[in-house]
Amino acid sequence: MSLFVLAICLLGVLAVVLLALAGLSPSQRLTRVVNLCGPAVIVIACGLGLAGVFSGPWELNLRFSLSWGLPLGEFSLGLDPLTRLFLLPVFGLGAVCALSGSLSLRETKAEEHNLAAHWFFYVLLVAGMAVVLAARDAVLFLIAWEVMSLAPFFLIDFDDSDRKVRDAAWIYLVAAHLGAVLLITYFALLWQVGGSTDFAVLAAQEHSSYTTALFVLGLLGFGAKAGLAPMHVWMPEAYPAAPNHVAGLQSGAMINAGLYGILRGFDFLGQPTDAPLWWGWCILVAGLATALMGILKALAQSNLKRLLAYSSVENVGIMLVGIGAGVLGAAGGHPWIATLGFAGMLFHMLNHSAFKCLLFLCAGEVQQATGTVAMNRLGGLQRRMPLLGGLFLLGAASIACLPPFNGFAGEFVLALSLLDGASLPTVELQLGLLLALVILGLVSGLALAAYTKAYGITFLGNPRSDAALHARTPGRGTLWPLLFPAAACVGGGLLAGRCFELVAPTAQIAAHLPPLAELSGARAVAEVGHMLDIIACIGGAVILLTAGLLLLRARLLHGRVVAREETWGCGYAYGTARIQYTEASYSEPLGRLFGAIMGLKIMEKPGEGLFPGRASLTISAPDRVRTSLFTPLFEAVERLCNALKIVQHGKIYLYILYILVTLVALLIWGMHA
Repeated sequence: MSLFVLAICLLGVLAVVLLALAGLSPSQRLTRVVNLCGPAVIVIACGLGLAGVFSGPWELNLRFSLSWGLPLGEFSLGLDPLTRLFLLPVFGLGAVCALSGSLSLRETKAEEHNLAAHWFFYVLLVAGMAVVLAARDAVLFLIAWEVMSLAPFFLIDFDDSDRKVRDAAWIYLVAAHLGAVLLITYFALLWQVGGSTDFAVLAAQEHSSYTTALFVLGLLGFGAKAGLAPMHVWMPEAYPAAPNHVAGLQSGAMINAGLYGILRGFDFLGQPTDAPLWWGWCILVAGLATALMGILKALAQSNLKRLLAYSSVENVGIMLVGIGAGVLGAAGGHPWIATLGFAGMLFHMLNHSAFKCLLFLCAGEVQQATGTVAMNRLGGLQRRMPLLGGLFLLGAASIACLPPFNGFAGEFVLALSLLDGASLPTVELQLGLLLALVILGLVSGLALAAYTKAYGITFLGNPRSDAALHARTPGRGTLWPLLFPAAACVGGGLLAGRCFELVAPTAQIAAHLPPLAELSGARAVAEVGHMLDIIACIGGAVILLTAGLLLLRARLLHGRVVAREETWGCGYAYGTARIQYTEASYSEPLGRLFGAIMGLKIMEKPGEGLFPGRASLTISAPDRVRTSLFTPLFEAVERLCNALKIVQHGKIYLYILYILVTLVALLIWGMHA
């Protein structure tokens, strides 16, 4: 515990130093020093944090408390298995993204950006996430939640000269604070009933009259941070606008805080074994809807980073499916479903952190090399950037759940959990979980289509623009931080059985099964771990065989002249990049089936006359939830606020009258109360 507290203190000291440096006159030397030393200290602090996570037995609950003199709450931190597991992406990706960000910002000019301020808010984000996960007091939790929610606003707004970036930052801020309002109400209700802000006291209270309200508030409040549909609207706006190391950290670690809050909420509402079955169905259906909507919207995107953002929505939905299955299994007395549901969710959370961070950092390198992430202007990058293309392909294979990489292992465990739905007592329950399994399989298939599109259109074929043709090849010194999440993608698949052993005890604690059922859950863990070992062995053998064949090919071709020909070199000599698939034509067959859900908007201008001129076909996919729901709502609120400006007229005697009227109203209310 001491190492974890030391890591938080080091981040706090670094934040104070960076804040002081941010107020100095900008200079190129100061910018270089800050961009070198700031990330270096962040890496050291994250290393201490990781050491603190693994200090002592994994199942041990540690606590550190310090009175801070406020009327409510105390500075109370704790480490238990659930917190330890969620802290791994925070510190792991916090270090990796800091290294990658330092390399990508090394040519930043002092007069354009204040890097001391940028790294200050980055430190606040990492420290805020860590304290949120370790907080054991509601007041400290809400303060840390606000820090974690506010810091990304300034990080997203890094390139504040761009209006789209500014708009994206404000959309994020509004969405974050809508969720925060719900969470303040959530903890206020808990405090009213429990009379304390200490998590241990709140967990011991009965909340029968408020339980349903607390469940709904928690699901919506924490779901807004995780990206639960329809509160996901900030993600496809914020991630493309943010610097790539920030988007990688947000997608790989920050959204996990919402999922953590939903799981931790069962400490206050009663354990999953005591939960009503409709809670599990509510979370399961919300997860399926989020996953299906997210991947279909991803398929419709032409912007690589927006595709990755919607893919994060999809993966959040998959993890919610795991929580829903776990609650259903625990409440229904089915240890296999309960244990594997929670285990699959936690396993997929770790896996998603690795491959999504890798993909965002790869997309950032593409953007730096070409100046764009519009897929219709890319293509042919694999030949120019073989290492970057290989890393993106690895991340794409992992997120598309292809064995033997880590993405397959988590969804495999989830699928096994849903597959046991056939053992449930009623036909409705059986059909419900089997239908969920079918939808999960559909989502996985659509994810494969989305990422073959992302990799193929971006890296294969011929360049579609001068930006891709003259792309600047990133040096190996720039790409080396990407090797860490890449290694996690490979290692998480080949060592899936060992990784599952790390996750399983936490899942069993989350399920909170009675002793006999816990033994059945332990048997399920042992069986699934053995399956994962077999799959990993087969996958490792395939990788070794493939590597051997490639080495043999290289040896046979050594010293020989290897010629390259155009793909369309079959007699047609006037082929151009325009005859290749575009991102729209690739997903057009699926658009015919799911066009309404994908939100496709087609604008066609056909050629006319005997000798038609230039024709055009433009396909876009605006987010209808934002345009049809949130935008009208916020515009109505803006009109209401503008109408209320009439009370702000600058006349002091009327302001005094407002105060007197308010006091009289409070006195009357107090007398009747």
